[in-house]
Amino acid sequence: MLSDLVREGKVRYVGHSNFSGWQTADAEWVARTEGHVRFVSAQNEYSLLERGIETDLVPALEQYGIGLLPYFPLASGLLTGKYQRGQEIPKGSRIEAWGMSDALTDRAFDVVEGLTKAADDRGVRLLDVAIGGLAAQPAVSSVIAGATSAEQVRSNVRAGQWEPTADDLAEIDSITQGAREV
Repeated sequence: MLSDLVREGKVRYVGHSNFSGWQTADAEWVARTEGHVRFVSAQNEYSLLERGIETDLVPALEQYGIGLLPYFPLASGLLTGKYQRGQEIPKGSRIEAWGMSDALTDRAFDVVEGLTKAADDRGVRLLDVAIGGLAAQPAVSSVIAGATSAEQVRSNVRAGQWEPTADDLAEIDSITQGAREV
């Protein structure tokens, strides 16, 4: 049992992955009523392109004080500017390697182009908006983006230093509204 691993000092904390809001609430109830260790984090797909968890999971995480550690925060590179509407998929990219070309939809490009314009208007990069904007969302504890080079790690760290204002977040919400309908 996970509680035993924590009590034995083999792990410090436990988290869950891909739970829904009701599963999070159920796990919280079981932990509290049966004396088990509570989950402290949730790991679900979440990005400015995929915001569907905001209607179900995020409110549960906020209610129970559970931190969100999103995976695919850069939408497999879509939120880096690597992919352009009407252009070939870059060789060796994740989307090419994983056969995910169906992610390159008009809706996705509409959002990316809107976020790119918002970034340009603020004198920051799309990556800054993607990571900094996601980090500013409720319940997000940290944004962990994959990197294949030291330069990408440095770039991701720099992106996380951008702190959007309330107006910035309102514009991001407006641009990404359809991303909640996932």
